[in-house]
Amino acid sequence: MTVDERKQRVLQAIVALYGLEGEPVGSGLLASHFDMAVSSATLRNEMAALTKLGLLEQPHTSAGRVPSAKGYRYYLDHLLQQHSQPLDAATAAQIRATFAALDQEPDQLAQGAAKALARMTGYTAAVTTPRADDLCIVHYEVVQVGRYSAAVLAVTNAGYARTRVARVQIGLTREKAAALAALLNSRLTFVAYMDLSRQLLAQTRAEAGADLAPVVNAAAALLEDCANPHVYLGGEQNLLSWPELANYQQRLLATLNDDEAAGRMITPATNATTVFLGEDFAPEMPGLCVISRRYLVGGGLSGTIALVGPARMPFPKLIPILEAFAGELGKGMTG
Repeated sequence: MTVDERKQRVLQAIVALYGLEGEPVGSGLLASHFDMAVSSATLRNEMAALTKLGLLEQPHTSAGRVPSAKGYRYYLDHLLQQHSQPLDAATAAQIRATFAALDQEPDQLAQGAAKALARMTGYTAAVTTPRADDLCIVHYEVVQVGRYSAAVLAVTNAGYARTRVARVQIGLTREKAAALAALLNSRLTFVAYMDLSRQLLAQTRAEAGADLAPVVNAAAALLEDCANPHVYLGGEQNLLSWPELANYQQRLLATLNDDEAAGRMITPATNATTVFLGEDFAPEMPGLCVISRRYLVGGGLSGTIALVGPARMPFPKLIPILEAFAGELGKGMTG
């Protein structure tokens, strides 16, 4: 594909101008953008050439042009880096102050970061909790919360805690609760979920006894729960602001509210900032864009932070903000 420098400048300008109002860009508006340094006739020719290359589309016969999915991909792969904007000092300080005020418990931190990112950008944000193939529980506690109820508390090697309540068939004393905790810590700690065998579970249930086996089941459920990352959203209502997403808003919201499906949708294959377009998904969602970045916690653990919105998002402005949030999340989750 031959795209000379002037065509690249025209495509860059149309991406920027279309992002402002969501309206097709005509040659007159484009000429104003270039301070009339290029004539409208010349710009019309360049726009026609870019349309022929498949980088622009003309929604209506008399309308201006809009970037196509192919045009956005060319822009992202070849032009975005040239026009990236460093994060200004005031915004960087605001992000640091935001994280300093958030609850540092990992689930609360992920949820708070998603809401803060949505507020700062005006788009929908998604954050997953850290995960790794060898994520495991390093300590269990069993707390008596009623004569026939026990709260099972699990602390993971990622540093966060989860709780599940189990109903038992016999009266639970503090002594029995302590003995159950000792059993769980001897049998089920430092075991990855993928290595939790039926035989190990059956043996642990047998040692606990049939009446107290629900406590073991609760501990196993907590391990499974910890192995699967949770996705927290912020600014879901912002999706209603973009008419180009109207045809599949419900499907998109359903996907984002399903931890497993959302994780697959937003998690990039590498540690680099990745931009997914609606045409990258199956089924396709034209006009959609997901800007995604992993945050690294250490010890093989990582999570994902992403912005979801229309393809006409201001990438040079948003990507530095997203990357700063990823950096702060990594620091906050570590340890």
